[in-house]
Amino acid sequence: MSPRTAPMRRPITIRRAVAGDAKRLTRLVRGSGAYQGEYASAVAGYRVGPDYIEAHRAFVAVGADEQAGGRVLGFYSLVLDPPELDLLFVADEAQGRGIGRQLVAHMRSEARAAGLDRVMVVSHRPAEDFYHRVGAVRTGTVLANPPAVLWDRPEFEFRIPSE
Repeated sequence: MSPRTAPMRRPITIRRAVAGDAKRLTRLVRGSGAYQGEYASAVAGYRVGPDYIEAHRAFVAVGADEQAGGRVLGFYSLVLDPPELDLLFVADEAQGRGIGRQLVAHMRSEARAAGLDRVMVVSHRPAEDFYHRVGAVRTGTVLANPPAVLWDRPEFEFRIPSE
């Protein structure tokens, strides 16, 4: 079994992001293999700052033994108004282990607790299959917006049923 498809051997913990995570989250975004080549401009200079973490519901996934400042395996950010999954990244070497699926489940729980019934996400094209697999429904296409974004992007919606 390759590392990308190996099951997660150790449990992960999802915790609220703190200001001290900002540099690690920025490195994760900028170093993402999904944003190489033609997509590199989308994350060049991107910064997840302490102010962003404070303004949004940002959560990080860390190995259970790494809770106190250890390596971030992935993270997401939920914006409440309008309801949007703004960021979702999993470290390249941790992909294929269910971390993204766990982050989405956590996001759905947070959205439900906040009283949301749906959450939209504008996806990066290479992540489209992932969003289908975790239950998002394609709702449209967001057109390119040069010079910031040079390509069309699929738009999805997570429906959040009440319990």
